[in-house]
Amino acid sequence: MTGRMTAMTYLPAPAESRLLGKSGLTVSPIAWGMWRFAGDDVAAARARIEAALAAGVTLFDTADIYGPDNGEPFGAAEKLLGRVFAEDRALRNRMVIATKGGIEMGTPYNSGAAYIEAAIDASLQRLGADHVELWQIHRPDMLTHPAEVARALEKAHAAGKIGAVGVSNYTVSQAAALMAFLPMPLVSHQPEFSALKLDPLNDGLFDQAMTHDVAVLAWSPLGGGRIADPQDARSLRVAAALDAKAIEYGVSRSAAAYSWIMAHPARPIPIVGTQNPARIAEIPDALKPRWTRADWYAVLVASLGENLP
Repeated sequence: MTGRMTAMTYLPAPAESRLLGKSGLTVSPIAWGMWRFAGDDVAAARARIEAALAAGVTLFDTADIYGPDNGEPFGAAEKLLGRVFAEDRALRNRMVIATKGGIEMGTPYNSGAAYIEAAIDASLQRLGADHVELWQIHRPDMLTHPAEVARALEKAHAAGKIGAVGVSNYTVSQAAALMAFLPMPLVSHQPEFSALKLDPLNDGLFDQAMTHDVAVLAWSPLGGGRIADPQDARSLRVAAALDAKAIEYGVSRSAAAYSWIMAHPARPIPIVGTQNPARIAEIPDALKPRWTRADWYAVLVASLGENLP
């Protein structure tokens, strides 16, 4: 009887809203990402944002570098978002905006104080905003002392330009070094994490996040498309394991993949990147599946390709 009861005990379900680390901000458990937020059609761009808001999303992730990957200029995604806000300021008030900086074309990374200050000002200008709720360093700059980074972030925070600070693609030790000099909390870590990218489980990042109450924003939660369209043996194993949960709850494989991420006690926030309004509308499906430990570990084992010790 005890074994059966244990097998049917579910991991905690994600709440419909949650605090973003120690920021004091309340956000959705799923974010919408703007890496592919592109084009010149403001009405279509607004429709995507409204679809995300209708789906319960309040956390929107962008970056100043989003543009060149789409054949557009540096800052294009932020500028498009700013054009949407110019048409309807009420939309801005319903969103928690997270943007990033620190990638300098041709350098490639710059977290020097002067660059951070200029990058934040430029992002605000493109967005047509006087502040963003969360500003994150996009990639670590090995040539800037963390004390200098901290001073620049503190200055922007004191000026009211940024509400909270975070890091993206930082190692655990890099984040710890910055935290040692920051006078305010580090609010977020943004690593790549999915059922096919497991590093945060083992490199200490989730442990650090749980220890210091740092929110985890998981980018590429579908493994760069390999979960949605598996081609190799590993991806096919993971897809099959996720499909078992998807079928059980009548949701898509993608929804099951997001759900698997959110089941971890670090409470990672998957950043959904689809730009299709119909698929954006399906985001709430990710809150439906419930996971037993056995189910969750089955996906992990499928990804590893071997049984756990």
